[in-house]
Amino acid sequence: MEQKELIPHLFRTEYRKIIAVLCKLFGIEHIEIAEDIVSDTFLAASELWGLKGLPENPTAWLYAVSKNKTKDYLKRNALFIQKISPAIKYISSTVEEVEIDLSVKNINDSQLAMMFTVCHPCISTESQIALSLNLLCGFGVDEIANSFLTNKDVIYKRLNRAKEKLQIEKIKIEQPAITEINDRLANVLTTLYLLFNEGYYSASQDETVRKDLCIEAMRLTLLLQENEATNKPQVNALLALMCFHSSRFDARTNEKGEIILYEDQDITLWNDELISKGAHYLKASSKGEQISRYHYEAAIAFWHTQKNNTKEKWETILQLYNRLLQIEYSPIAALNRTYALAKANGKAAAIIEAEKLQLLDNHFYHSLLGNLYTDVNDVKALEHYQKSLSLSKSSSDKDTISKYILQLQNKNSAIT
Repeated sequence: MEQKELIPHLFRTEYRKIIAVLCKLFGIEHIEIAEDIVSDTFLAASELWGLKGLPENPTAWLYAVSKNKTKDYLKRNALFIQKISPAIKYISSTVEEVEIDLSVKNINDSQLAMMFTVCHPCISTESQIALSLNLLCGFGVDEIANSFLTNKDVIYKRLNRAKEKLQIEKIKIEQPAITEINDRLANVLTTLYLLFNEGYYSASQDETVRKDLCIEAMRLTLLLQENEATNKPQVNALLALMCFHSSRFDARTNEKGEIILYEDQDITLWNDELISKGAHYLKASSKGEQISRYHYEAAIAFWHTQKNNTKEKWETILQLYNRLLQIEYSPIAALNRTYALAKANGKAAAIIEAEKLQLLDNHFYHSLLGNLYTDVNDVKALEHYQKSLSLSKSSSDKDTISKYILQLQNKNSAIT
C-alpha cells in the first residue's frame, strides 16, 4: 500500500484507538487536547514519511510518537497534571510515571468506556451518532456531514455542543458498572442500530461512506459482544441483524448506485459467510428469557437470506412482523410488513394495509404503493411513483424511481 493510501487507512483504523486511550486518560473535559495530540501525530507522519520513506512498522511508529507527544505535552504543562487534571495526578505524581497503555486490551477497554460515554442520554441521538462516528470510528467532519446530507458547520456545532454537554454534566470515561450497563445498554444499542441504518439505508451518494458506516457499527457491536459484561442476548441479536443485512449489500444496488428491489436481486452476490455468522449470533441471542426488537428484526432478516421463494417463507416473515409491531410499533416496520403481506396474501390485501398508514410525506411509502399498484391499477401506480420522485432526496433514488415511471409509461403506450 502506497503512502498516499496508507495514511488515510491508518487514520481510520488507528486514530480512534489512540483517541479512546488518551480521552480515558485525560477525561472528557480535555477531549480537544487528545484530538490535537493525535492530529499532530498523523501530521508528523505525513511530513516525515514523505521525506524519509515508510517506517518498518507504521502502526508502531504512530503509537510511539503519540506516546512521546503526550509526555511532551504533560512536561510543558505541569499545571495540567497539578490542577487541571486531578485524575492523572491521582494515577501518577510525575510525567515519567504516566502510563500511556496502547495494548490491545486497554484500547478495547477504552473504546468500550468511550462508547457508554458517547451514548449518554444527556445528549441527543443525532449527537450520539455524530460523536460515535468522530471519536469511535475516526470519521472526519466532511464524512459525517456527507452521511447526514448536511454541511460541515452543522456537524461542527453538533459535535461541540455534545462535548460541552458531557463536560458540564461531568460524565466520566470509565468502564461501566453492571448497573450502568443495564441502564444504558439499550441506548448504546439504539445508537449502533441507527449508525448501521444510516449506512444501509442512507440517502448519501458516497458508496464508500455507506459501507464504512455499516462496518463501523458492526465493529463496535462486536466489541460489546466480545466483552463478558456486555455480551447480552440483545447484543448478539443486533449483531446477527447487521450480518444478515450486510450479506446482501452487494446485491442491493447496481453499478449506477440504483436500488435493486429484493425480488430482483442476484442471489449469487449474497455473502454466505456473513449469513453463516449471522446464524451463529442469532443462535447465541436465544439464551435468556427476554426477547427484544432486535431478535424479531434479526429473524426477519434471516428469512430474507433464505433463497427459496416459498409461501411458508413469507408467511413466517409476516408473523414475525406482527410480533415485532406488538412489542415496539414503528411506522416504517409497519410499511415493510405490507411487502411481506403482499407476498403471502396478495397485493390487494397489502394495498389496504399500506394505505391505512398514511405516510404521505415518506417517499418509501409512495414507492411501495407504486410497486403494489403496478399491474393492479397502473394509473395509481404512476401517481405514487411520481409523488415518491418529488419527495426523494438522493439522485440514486430518483434514478431508480424514474426507471419505474418510464417502464409504466412505455407499458401503457404499448397498450394504447
